[in-house]
Amino acid sequence: MKEYIDMENPLQRITFDQQVLHGKPIIRGLRISIEMILELLAKGVGTQEILEDYPELEPEDIQAALFYAQQLVAGELVFDRALV
Repeated sequence: MKEYIDMENPLQRITFDQQVLHGKPIIRGLRISIEMILELLAKGVGTQEILEDYPELEPEDIQAALFYAQQLVAGELVFDRALV
């Protein structure tokens, strides 16, 4: 059975700092971007491997990255490609 992470406000783990990675969204002020986490996941790297490679990350950080991406996609406008 999968264990689910209870996160009251996952976006609190995501920060923005113009001095770090040009203001891209990062995890808890670390130099680990949301983009990098999503890229690793998209390439098939598992959560456990990411956590092993980046020991400063916590499972909640990866969930926060996914939640952030979901929130961005949820707010997108959809255009019919046939009209473009």
